[in-house]
Amino acid sequence: MKSINLGNSGLEASAVALGCMRIAELGTSELAQLIDACLEAGIDFFDHADIYGGGRCEERFGEYLHTHPGVRDRILIQSKCGIRPGFFDFSLPHILHSVDQSLTRLQTDHLDVLLLHRPDTLMEPEEVAEAFTHLHQSGKVRHFGVSNQNPSQMALLQKYVPFKLIADQLQFGPAHTPLVDSGLNVNIKSPLGTMYDGGVLEYCRLNEITIQTWSPFLFGFFEGVFLTSERYTELTRTLGRIGERYRLSPGAAAVAWVARHPAKIQTIIGSTKPQRVRENARGADVELTREEWYEIYRSAGNRLP
Repeated sequence: MKSINLGNSGLEASAVALGCMRIAELGTSELAQLIDACLEAGIDFFDHADIYGGGRCEERFGEYLHTHPGVRDRILIQSKCGIRPGFFDFSLPHILHSVDQSLTRLQTDHLDVLLLHRPDTLMEPEEVAEAFTHLHQSGKVRHFGVSNQNPSQMALLQKYVPFKLIADQLQFGPAHTPLVDSGLNVNIKSPLGTMYDGGVLEYCRLNEITIQTWSPFLFGFFEGVFLTSERYTELTRTLGRIGERYRLSPGAAAVAWVARHPAKIQTIIGSTKPQRVRENARGADVELTREEWYEIYRSAGNRLP
């Protein structure tokens, strides 16, 4: 498994990470098999959030760490905070409380990365800066980033936060491509030319912020998995055909598609099946040709100008 540098932090992480949103449903042995499969495949980065499973996902992961001494020193743990029932909260008390609760559930003394989850329009950046400073100085969080934020939101936060933001977690995959659509259709009166994110792809590349892609196998906003959808049969066939050239499954070919972008995007996969994790992880080490990348893009229904 190749590694990427998260932002310019010097923190080396696997190009594929495991998203832990659904691990609460696993039995103890099933969870152990899943994490062991990740480690065997070279995945050393695990993505959490305080709201996943109502905190139960972090708790289950912490139970694994407790019974497998030494694993914590081999992995990187990221968690997110800011989503509360019915509202978003980037206040200092909530950030500090959320991190303390996550550390307790995960049974660790620090997070390698903390992301602010969905944007809070009532955010006071000075307050966030105070929270981050406290967490860093106390050794509870090593690095910071955001999730689902546009360039202006990150620039506003960065003006006050004394630590370099190293990541922005965004939805991206072969069936969800707004991240690249507008850049391919500049100055063209077309739905694909509509910029929904303020040019976040280019902003992150210019400012050495790693994009982490969540739900790379979904289409729409949690509408479904494209690999099993009749709406994306051509895309699935194309991924299968191209994947065969490299002995990859269609899912692994989708990972290769994400990894091919020169932005060095980190792919977060959310599978709870060890074999699927092993299969998909292989995609990060295959470099598709330029022609193959665009063929997959077009097979999802995208037209080039």
